[in-house]
Amino acid sequence: MIEGDYRGRLAPTPTGYLHRGHARTFLTAQERARSHGGKLILRVEDLDRDRCKSEFVDALLDDLSWAGLSWDEGPDVGGPFQSYYQSERLEHYRETWDRLRGSETVFPCDCSRKDVRLAAQAPHSEGGELIYPGVCRDKPFDFEDEETALAVNWRFRVPAGETISFEDGNYGHKEFLVGRDFGDFLIWRKDGIPSYELAVVADDIAMRVTEVVRGEDLLMSTARQLLLYEALGVKPPAFYHCPLIRDNDGRRLAKRDKAASLRELRQVGFDSSLLGP
Repeated sequence: MIEGDYRGRLAPTPTGYLHRGHARTFLTAQERARSHGGKLILRVEDLDRDRCKSEFVDALLDDLSWAGLSWDEGPDVGGPFQSYYQSERLEHYRETWDRLRGSETVFPCDCSRKDVRLAAQAPHSEGGELIYPGVCRDKPFDFEDEETALAVNWRFRVPAGETISFEDGNYGHKEFLVGRDFGDFLIWRKDGIPSYELAVVADDIAMRVTEVVRGEDLLMSTARQLLLYEALGVKPPAFYHCPLIRDNDGRRLAKRDKAASLRELRQVGFDSSLLGP
């Protein structure tokens, strides 16, 4: 249920050119914001230092406009926040990490991905996701200062056996079983960058987002993020997940699919009004 003044958001990641699937979801977000008489925020999620490129940032702003999207706050239009680029909001994420650390809902972890993958007892979810085996849950760590603490991975301590349920605006009732569908998840990486889960929750809280519209591939992320909202003592927004666009072989579109990119569609004269929502 959406309460108060509606605030939605577009949150593209500039790791490649946007495709038809992104446009369909973003146009749905815009339609819902306009139908509620609300505002739409554009936030660029550019935390991946290796894959996010400036040319993709420039392209996404251009391509979003071509697709018929406009926003009330964000790049090119401004707003009440100092920056709408996640790469420039790291101090905000550190503050959120510190709040979680103070609540003892997170713990440091020095396991590498390989360590987790090779753990003898590491189970997998039904969808194939590796469930963290809890190696560092009760392991003692001694940090000289905050900078030292931020130089290791941190995971959220999930309540195993608890069912996380929510009402999705498109798919209805959804639920996930903690410990079966997902385990202790990363919220901070040792390279000083927050995880997707922490960054989007911190920003959606700060930007007062009332409904998150995104692809159905992030349904399980919603369950994780609901745990973060609870740990931070904040009421979560409503969620609306959109079906993914797939190719003729049933595979979801990806940024590597050049033929489906908005940039390619523009070059061949595609009518943007046919994109959706």
